[in-house]
Amino acid sequence: MAPAITPVQTSATFPAATTVVVIGGGIVGLTAALALAERKIPVVLLEKGAIAGEQSSRNLGWVRKTSRLAEDIPLALASDRLWAMMPHRLGSDVGYRQAGIMFVARTQAQMALYEGWLKSVAQLSLDSRLLSRHEIAAMVPGGRGQWAGGIYTPSDGRAEPTLAASAIAKAAIARGTFIVENCAVRSLTLSAGKVSGVVTERGEIRCDQVLLAGGLWSRRFLGNHGVSLPTLPLICSVLRTRPMAGPTEIAVGAPDFSFRKHQDGGFIITQRGALDASLVPDHLLLGLRYLPQLRAQRGNLRISLGKNFLHDLTLARHWGAKSITPFEKVRMMDPPANRALNQEAMDNLMAAWPAFAKAEIADTWAGTIDVTPDSNPVIGPVNRIPGLTVATGFSGHGFGTSPAAGQLAADLVSGCQPIIDPAPYRFERF
Repeated sequence: MAPAITPVQTSATFPAATTVVVIGGGIVGLTAALALAERKIPVVLLEKGAIAGEQSSRNLGWVRKTSRLAEDIPLALASDRLWAMMPHRLGSDVGYRQAGIMFVARTQAQMALYEGWLKSVAQLSLDSRLLSRHEIAAMVPGGRGQWAGGIYTPSDGRAEPTLAASAIAKAAIARGTFIVENCAVRSLTLSAGKVSGVVTERGEIRCDQVLLAGGLWSRRFLGNHGVSLPTLPLICSVLRTRPMAGPTEIAVGAPDFSFRKHQDGGFIITQRGALDASLVPDHLLLGLRYLPQLRAQRGNLRISLGKNFLHDLTLARHWGAKSITPFEKVRMMDPPANRALNQEAMDNLMAAWPAFAKAEIADTWAGTIDVTPDSNPVIGPVNRIPGLTVATGFSGHGFGTSPAAGQLAADLVSGCQPIIDPAPYRFERF
């Protein structure tokens, strides 16, 4: 089960017409809706299940620039500024703390990757710096790991997924946004080839623009309209400890574990070196496009073939506006946590920092990540369908950049000056 988010009183109904419809109640869609509402643009946000019910509440809560692709860092930098403004903007604390993120390496080969990344972003004037093993021991005391070194970015940080999406949703509603849960969008309505509305399971809404922020469901929605979006699902398992004394406020990522402080005094932990690749037909259809990623990350994927493949086969790829859709059949993607991976994470962490041997597990969960061939999201218009903009495919690092990603999507939908150059995220690169 997903962690419980702070409850939000959403709408039971929606107007017959609006200016923008946002499809998807994850944190990017919610942030875009808020940015539009702040500009007094009428918005209706529709979520097939519960807001933040999928990856937006299940992620690790990291807000980082470290190890991002150089072209993705302007979005991360803009998000740092927006995260810092959230308490004033929302009137609510979202747990944002600029406590720093550190990655540690066991081998010189791993260190070389961090050294190469640091050179690739030298022109961006980040505060990232390489660390020696002695600096790691001083900054994160009590460890036994034999580290070759590491990299540290003091301005990186964290926020709480279970607080952030709810606070953003409440602020958007307060500014006039209609947010409707348990209401799937079945299809777009087109007039003269351009978006003129959406058909939902509860009826039609007329609109001028649609923003699709459907996460892992975006590929299937677009496919029904003859548009191919090459994203694949991977599953990340996570655990949370009960409050405990820990070695640091800094979030730490090692090759085979990571941990960061939770607002309640516990820690969020994952096996950073392993994701479940539970095969579905899309893995076979799109696999060749991911060969470079597969070669680079093959040791990090736990590939399996089971009931998920058969279940995916039962979900329609094409349907009409009057048909029951996959979005109504699966209101929330809720994969089980992989106990073996979570145990690996704890074993590896305890070997490196023995203080975690006293940890008590409070909760476990898993979330499905939608990844793209280049690990960058898609934020931009779909030229084949005028009036449709997409913000999806965040490849497991969307939470950290969600404030700027949602604003960028809102900028593009409303024709405003984009917060950053959207070129790296254009749909047509695929």
